Amino acid sequence: SDMSASLVGSEMCIRDRKILLGLKGSSQRAQIDDRLQHHPDVYEFYTDASDFTPNGYQHLYEAVQYVQSRGVSRIVLHHPMKFGATHAEIVAPKKQFPELYRFVEETTMQLIGLAKDLDVQCLIHGAYAQETTKYIDCYPNLVAAQQAAFDRLDRFAKAGGSHIMFENSIAPVFAYGDPAMEDEILSHHYRLAFDTSHCFIWLHGNNQGLQKSLRHLKDQIVHYHLVDSMGQTHDSLPLGTGKIDWRGVLPCLNPDATSIYEINLSNQEDCQEQLQSHAYLTRLAQALD
Repeated sequence: SDMSASLVGSEMCIRDRKILLGLKGSSQRAQIDDRLQHHPDVYEFYTDASDFTPNGYQHLYEAVQYVQSRGVSRIVLHHPMKFGATHAEIVAPKKQFPELYRFVEETTMQLIGLAKDLDVQCLIHGAYAQETTKYIDCYPNLVAAQQAAFDRLDRFAKAGGSHIMFENSIAPVFAYGDPAMEDEILSHHYRLAFDTSHCFIWLHGNNQGLQKSLRHLKDQIVHYHLVDSMGQTHDSLPLGTGKIDWRGVLPCLNPDATSIYEINLSNQEDCQEQLQSHAYLTRLAQALD
């Protein structure tokens, strides 16, 4: 019985750390069923433009209900990353990019509607990186571009309430890792999603800076994308295969937040890289206890 008592003890400590099994996939049944067989605590939907046609939206809506019916209550809907060949950038100005602007506007409102209807979360990117500079150049200066982004996020935050969160980018519009920028973000009282790799890349692979950022923003973080990186480019590596110091990251995480492993998969219908990451983090948490 001593053995079982000590097992319960270690389980309690791990549970205090809440190492959730968070998996990501699309609204396609094959991907969902692959993830569900592992009984995830959290499921995050990858969406694209096809999910926002009338039929696509109905399909997405039913896919969320299906995941809920299988006992997963913590669900996040990731705003589509692409509009045609370009990223769905919130900083793209309406005047110069009316179609892109409208796409971001309409899809965000659709996601908010779905999130409120089914009591789930939607995630919007504060920015991406590839084309952001092109859009920033449409403004008189970087500060004006940042202000435009904040104005839009303020509006989305008001519309989404407790169902919306904003994720950090590797662009100077909405990046974590710079304390002054973080203070500005915190002053808006946004519900935040924290992508560990984005912050790490923005900081050129600085682990102390990453941990500082995690601690600074901790109270407003509601969701994490746990993903490793070499700290140079967007590489989305399994945990333990990049340069992020996960032993240092673990104590900095908000225990009330949800999380998923946002890892590149070699096969979209097999989430093994996400599961490997979970096994790695769980072992690390046990070792820390």
